[in-house]
Amino acid sequence: MTATLLRTAADLHARARTGRRAVVMTMGALHEGHATLIRTARKTAGPEGEVVVTVFVNPLQFGAGEDLDRYPRTLDADVELAGKSGADVVFAPSVEEVYPGGEPQVRISAGPMGERLEGAARPGHFDGMLTVVAKLLHLTRPDVALYGQKDAQQLALIRRMVRDLNFGVEIVGVPTVREEDGLALSSRNRYLSPAERRTALALSQALFAGSDRHAAQEALRARAREVPASRARAEALSAIGESRAAADAHAVATTAGGPAAVRAAARQVLDEAARLDPPLQLDYLALVDPSDFTEIGDDFTGEAVLAVAARVGSTRLIDNIPLTFGTFGDAP
Repeated sequence: MTATLLRTAADLHARARTGRRAVVMTMGALHEGHATLIRTARKTAGPEGEVVVTVFVNPLQFGAGEDLDRYPRTLDADVELAGKSGADVVFAPSVEEVYPGGEPQVRISAGPMGERLEGAARPGHFDGMLTVVAKLLHLTRPDVALYGQKDAQQLALIRRMVRDLNFGVEIVGVPTVREEDGLALSSRNRYLSPAERRTALALSQALFAGSDRHAAQEALRARAREVPASRARAEALSAIGESRAAADAHAVATTAGGPAAVRAAARQVLDEAARLDPPLQLDYLALVDPSDFTEIGDDFTGEAVLAVAARVGSTRLIDNIPLTFGTFGDAP
């Protein structure tokens, strides 16, 4: 399948529409992660629908000293990959098309959520991101827009903007795509030397360590829920050699600090990576509520996100993994 390259919103609006339009927004330098988004968009739009991939390097979301000038621009390859993945159109507008008359005077504010984690590390980034997403939603007029869960805070803010400002579009999150060794796919991975890439694996390894610790805790709590804490029951368990397992399960179930243990397991991996050559320089490790990206407490139940950001050499990488606390249900 060959994708049509369009440069102006007028050309895009002139296309006949018969089904749902699904949009995937990118800054180019497309890779398999983007291809997965496009393939998901193709399924979402259906055979009668249309998939539009936007390619636009947004100057508003790059701060001082960030890599706007060296951000990879590979439009010909992007159009080819997009078409092979199921896109009908690649919409690659110029800066003047998106921001006629220069930088906009009126912008979207990300609010308090936009000042945390990535927002604290990159002031103004999310205001610029939401402003261009709002403009591209207006320019492309989709029924559904798809975004990767690797950028979890970005996805949460887009969902909040669409809800708070009554955008008539469905937002779909697509799971993170990883390479065989676990590294999350990113356009910035190409900046890593072989030694830096080995160090960078600590990001996903830390998340998996936290996830494994969480799974072990939840399994023990589920078991504890099935074991009544009576003396008679304990004696019966002892008779068949299970008293230790029951005791361990009850200890986990009644001890606070599940989130703290998850953070500790992840941090241990990151601390070890800080001693590598080259070292990993941690920006943050956080276990947050995805509704507002505030840190969760020890009594938290529900969906959470374990997120990490770090630098390896001159390259800054982010990653995250979703976790659910309280899967064992309420106590009887």
